[in-house]
Amino acid sequence: MEGSFEQTLQDGKLYRQVNSLIVAHLRDHNLTQAASAAASASRTPLNVDVPPNKLMELVAKGLAVEKEEMLRGSPASALYEFGSSVPSTFGSTQPSRASAIDFSTVQDTKGSSKNFPKHETRHLSEHKNVARCARFSTDGRFVATGSADMSIKLFEVAKIKQMMLPDSKDGPVRPVIRTFYDHIQPINDLDFHPQNTVLISGAKDQTIKFFDFSKLTAKKAFRVIQDTHNVRSISLHPSGDYLLAGTDHPIAHLYDVNTFQCFLSANVPEIGNSGAINQVRYSATGSMYVTASKDGAVRLWDGVSAKCLRSIVSAHGTAEATSAKFTKDERYVLSCGKDSTVKLWDVGTGKLVKQYVGATHMQLRCQAVFNDNEEFVLSIDEPSNEVVIWDALTAERVARWPSNHIGPPRWLEHSPTESAFISCGTDKSIRFWKETL
Repeated sequence: MEGSFEQTLQDGKLYRQVNSLIVAHLRDHNLTQAASAAASASRTPLNVDVPPNKLMELVAKGLAVEKEEMLRGSPASALYEFGSSVPSTFGSTQPSRASAIDFSTVQDTKGSSKNFPKHETRHLSEHKNVARCARFSTDGRFVATGSADMSIKLFEVAKIKQMMLPDSKDGPVRPVIRTFYDHIQPINDLDFHPQNTVLISGAKDQTIKFFDFSKLTAKKAFRVIQDTHNVRSISLHPSGDYLLAGTDHPIAHLYDVNTFQCFLSANVPEIGNSGAINQVRYSATGSMYVTASKDGAVRLWDGVSAKCLRSIVSAHGTAEATSAKFTKDERYVLSCGKDSTVKLWDVGTGKLVKQYVGATHMQLRCQAVFNDNEEFVLSIDEPSNEVVIWDALTAERVARWPSNHIGPPRWLEHSPTESAFISCGTDKSIRFWKETL
């Protein structure tokens, strides 16, 4: 009897926790009416204190465990279809060094800019042609680069750091742990599966390819999606079940990773002939995604219905919008364009919040990225071949560093978990930058 009573108490506690997560999730994603109704029906405080995106995080972990258990009981062929499971530490989000910045709280911030910490940089490797793109895994343990030479290199970050130390007794360290060759045209973008040792690539050959990097000798993809257009950009949903492809087509192609079925948005805004997508990125929870297009527009889309929620037309004038990504709290989008500006937009209103100027980028499809705690914004100045850094909150330029590439870098990608980033060069080289302690 006592045991059943204890079980009842535990069940009640779990019930309240679930209700709190649901109410907080609805509230934090601006579904105010639904949040109020759920709070009232479950007698949960509307202002319940729950960490941001906690429900999504728990659901993603639960799905990963469920899928891993399913794979353990499946034949080898099924594992080959899906990609190998990995230790529980892979894909786990490392704690951020600081919470996301609320750009709406401070209006007059002039003169209060922070200093960007000093970094050391090291040449990592070279492709045989232009290094075109890079991506870190969600846990920051791996980084991959893609090239016009049609190859993909996978690096282990711990080995990169070991390589940057003074020579040890163990001799030289090779940070490249895999090299894949399976595309027949240049690589445009990469992404990692959040729970599995799967690296995904999109290329000009109109294909999206899946590589299992747990297999030491595998050089080829174990799954391939054949698209109808040049695949310019890819982004995997946080659950790992859906994949967005930004192509020469003006609407992102949404694929079910398990069935390869393709979906298109049902409500398409007016997009001209120059609406090819340069970049597509999911938000942290997958509730939205953003596209940056050749027509200069930045467009926000519902992550569930694929409906266009907002078009920021001429976000970069008549120049191409080359990159766009959400802040961690999903309240803002950072975009970069060939008009030599980097801009921060309010997701709720579509209004311009900050503008970061002082870096010229008119030729390459340059990226603008936040550092890991979103206190700084990084991009490229093409004429001077420098990495330019701004204080994200004040929009003041706080540093300009020689890139050490021959010619300006084509791509910057910052680690999501620490003060480190990658630069990819038109000079074929890859450089790793990390904070000097």
